[in-house]
Amino acid sequence: MKSWHEVEVPTIDSSFDFPVLQLTNSASGSKELLVSKPLYRMYVCGITPYDATHLGHAATYLTFDLINRYLRASGSEVRYVQNITDIDDPLLERAKRDGVDWTDLAHQQIDLFRSDMVNLRVIPPADYIGAVDAIPLVTAAIQELSRINSIYSVDEDLYFDVHSDKQFGKRSHLSSDEMLRIFSERGGDPNRVGKAHPLDCLVWMSQRPNEPGWPSPFGMGRPGWHIECTVIAIKYLDPDSNDSALIDIQGGGSDLIFPHHEMCAAQAEVMSRKPLAATYVHAGMIGLDGEKMSKSKGNLVFVSKLLEAGRDPMAIRWALMKSHYRTDRMWTDELLVEAEVEINLLRSFLSGSLVAPTASLIQTIIDSLANDLDTPAVVQAVLTWSSQSQSGGEQTDAKSLLTALDTLLGIKL
Repeated sequence: MKSWHEVEVPTIDSSFDFPVLQLTNSASGSKELLVSKPLYRMYVCGITPYDATHLGHAATYLTFDLINRYLRASGSEVRYVQNITDIDDPLLERAKRDGVDWTDLAHQQIDLFRSDMVNLRVIPPADYIGAVDAIPLVTAAIQELSRINSIYSVDEDLYFDVHSDKQFGKRSHLSSDEMLRIFSERGGDPNRVGKAHPLDCLVWMSQRPNEPGWPSPFGMGRPGWHIECTVIAIKYLDPDSNDSALIDIQGGGSDLIFPHHEMCAAQAEVMSRKPLAATYVHAGMIGLDGEKMSKSKGNLVFVSKLLEAGRDPMAIRWALMKSHYRTDRMWTDELLVEAEVEINLLRSFLSGSLVAPTASLIQTIIDSLANDLDTPAVVQAVLTWSSQSQSGGEQTDAKSLLTALDTLLGIKL
């Protein structure tokens, strides 16, 4: 599946110092320095294409865009892969509800997502892979897991024995009761009769009446949710056998910590005898006007709707950076209005010839991003610089700051 259009990213002045990036690793709960490498492998879980792109999506992909930009600006290559869960129960349910073909709905929402990412200036993944495209990889992985006795059947469906991974649960740090509750809430089936353990996850679902299916060695059916990301990450990121983990960064929203990322990691560990990722990074959730933003509440705010209303995509990026990526936070229209004012002031100052010195600000931006993407500190530093420029600047070339804002933050003014 094709990705979206490439985003032009200018080259930053090499005189600036780039500290090694620190990120909070969800598996350890600690802020850790990434191992310095010439090449980083990053996998970020993509959308299920039936309600793209709400602000929760935008906040997540902005987070990993900032990581991508920082690592590239520091001189490393980033191999970035993202999936699309283009066959899953929620997609089929929405298509049935709306009386449309599920493939038409998926393609429509994927196109919308691509457009939103372009408008938000998110660097596209090198490989953008649908679950349907990955079915041969899924069936091969299931056969390998079956060979090492980690797969069993319930009726005509196939399940992965999560406890065949001795590390299961150690990445998400949840009690058994918490796991069962969350698993049930997020697409799991802990109460299904015939399962060896309530938390075992579906890897192949036999074809149901009036639902799509694909041929496989196990009969007609479709892949489970978790196994698709496991195989796409391993195949398309092409792990280096010398590395201690298969990939460097596994990312997504914090709602994916369990069960999704725990299950993906368990499957990868059993197949490879290595951790799936060296670092697990998760973005917080976005609420609206004091309430949780969710499909069930019907209060999702969509990027495309904001853009249709004439809102500035750069102000959307800026507003999302006002809070730290790991925090759950609220979205309000007042937040966006404030961001629009600040972005317009920046445009005004940077189009003139008299501004406050920029070199120290650029280094502050770099240092703040290196510290676990401390975007609130970045925003504060830029606003302080704006105030200084308003009070009276000097003959300074603003081009270097325009470049840095674009390169590091994705803010093109």
